[in-house]
Amino acid sequence: MLLRLAYLAVTNPFAVLRLLPMSNRDKDVEILALRHQVTVLERSVTNTGRPSRTVRGF
Repeated sequence: MLLRLAYLAVTNPFAVLRLLPMSNRDKDVEILALRHQVTVLERSVTNTGRPSRTVRGF
């Protein structure tokens, strides 16, 4: 837990510094890409419990 906190304390300032020189359009594109990643991950998590249509047919 302490190691994770230290890691976050070091990496978050670098993430903020990386965003400073970006234009608003670049930030919007990055937000859209991250939203897409979240959507794909949510689909993969929610689809793991259900059998596919071909399996249900048998």
